[in-house]
Amino acid sequence: MVFLQSDSRLKRNALTGAAIVALGALAALFFWTSQPDTSAKRGFVYDMESLRKIDPALIRFQEERRIETGFTQVTGLALRPGGGWLVAGDSAVRSFGPDGKPACEIKLSGPACAVAVAPDGKVYAGLRDHVEVYDGQGALLSKWESLGQEARITGLAVSAEDAFIADFGPRVVWRCDLSGSLRNKIGARDGARNVPGLIAPSPYIGLAFGPDGLLYVNNPGRFRIEAYTPAGDLERDWGRPSMEVSGFCGCCNPISFALRPGGGFVTGEKGVARVQLLDAGGNLESVVAAPASFGEDAFGIGVAWDESGRVCVLDTGTRAVRVFSQRILQGPASVKKEQNHAAGK
Repeated sequence: MVFLQSDSRLKRNALTGAAIVALGALAALFFWTSQPDTSAKRGFVYDMESLRKIDPALIRFQEERRIETGFTQVTGLALRPGGGWLVAGDSAVRSFGPDGKPACEIKLSGPACAVAVAPDGKVYAGLRDHVEVYDGQGALLSKWESLGQEARITGLAVSAEDAFIADFGPRVVWRCDLSGSLRNKIGARDGARNVPGLIAPSPYIGLAFGPDGLLYVNNPGRFRIEAYTPAGDLERDWGRPSMEVSGFCGCCNPISFALRPGGGFVTGEKGVARVQLLDAGGNLESVVAAPASFGEDAFGIGVAWDESGRVCVLDTGTRAVRVFSQRILQGPASVKKEQNHAAGK
């Protein structure tokens, strides 16, 4: 599950420091295009419209349904065992059945920041500085110790043996046992282990634990997704900055992602909001939702891939879970055309 955060104070804090200034300069190279003005001087235009335009042939999904959460702020999305959704928002986690109807609500001790479901069905809720664990009926099982005053939890992933906590404060992932005891940290800069370090100008560090036993982490300031062993060794990564639809644009993307069977990904981006489908190597397969699908207030987008092959999107603008299913293409010619577009032909 991947976390979304829209706390304006956190955003301001996140945009400080020399490293972020350098990233801003890099982002300018991608976003600013020069053009002559009438005074024969060279001017600059911040051209967002060209980034919002998506070839319709690339859009192979359509919105199937929308589940209203009733929250004033949504911060996390997870799939419920057996179907349905868990949504973190305000100071609670709400459960919705496959029919979209509310099932139950878990009241938290503070504002919700992230949510994940363990293989045994337990619900892990991330608050600002600590984790709370609940059973499937919403009863509190444990409340873990605080990670400290600087902690800003932004994502959770739980395996059969470990719980992983993305912490925006120090830009690391904490690996804990299932009682909350710390085992090691992941993602901190370490030249000896060839780990470059996580760069997150804004609070969007998300996690997913794969069937291959690797922990996947988005590194938005480096425009990529990275795969680590639980011990913290970087196994592989993919992604690149680009103004093309096949890459990640802005200062820091992707902000969210989900794993697909076979090693593929679903990614969500901010700035120019969009959701995309990629293969195991990070190559574009299709666009799920184009920027036109979102309002200007959709700063963050959470994504999940369900067992039916649908993409579930947590839209921070509408505070709703939006479910997208694949369109039925009109014959082999259409399939061929869309495959060529996705391959850049």
